[in-house]
Amino acid sequence: MSARQKDEDAPGRFIEPEARKADRIFSSFEVRLAKSVLDRDPRNVEALTILGAALTRMGRHEEALEIDLRTTTLLRNEPTAFYNLACSYSILNRIDESIAALKKALDLGYRDFNHLLKDEDLKNVRGDARFRDLLRRKWGKRQP
Repeated sequence: MSARQKDEDAPGRFIEPEARKADRIFSSFEVRLAKSVLDRDPRNVEALTILGAALTRMGRHEEALEIDLRTTTLLRNEPTAFYNLACSYSILNRIDESIAALKKALDLGYRDFNHLLKDEDLKNVRGDARFRDLLRRKWGKRQP
């Protein structure tokens, strides 16, 4: 048995971390990195986007909402920023705000209809009649 093989067989030595633990570690790293960038440049949209996504993955939804609000202030005409805001509101079960942000995203040109229908972050808002009405008004009978 080679020395390398002996090391590989040693318990706990080269164990792959569980997927959830690895995700937590990575998300935590992203949060620290994005906050570090934002300390130097509070208007860095890329850092805000990374931070918002990482906070959402970590279940820190109120904080993610605050980041999404900051992002939409900087990107007033970016449909994806308002889509992300709609997702944050939906996760927090703030349906009225989610519908308003989603309407704005669609008005600005958001067009990923299939993602909109499958995105778990929007599950709380999908059951609302206003959601269906919004899609009907936007796409009519052309809905996929």
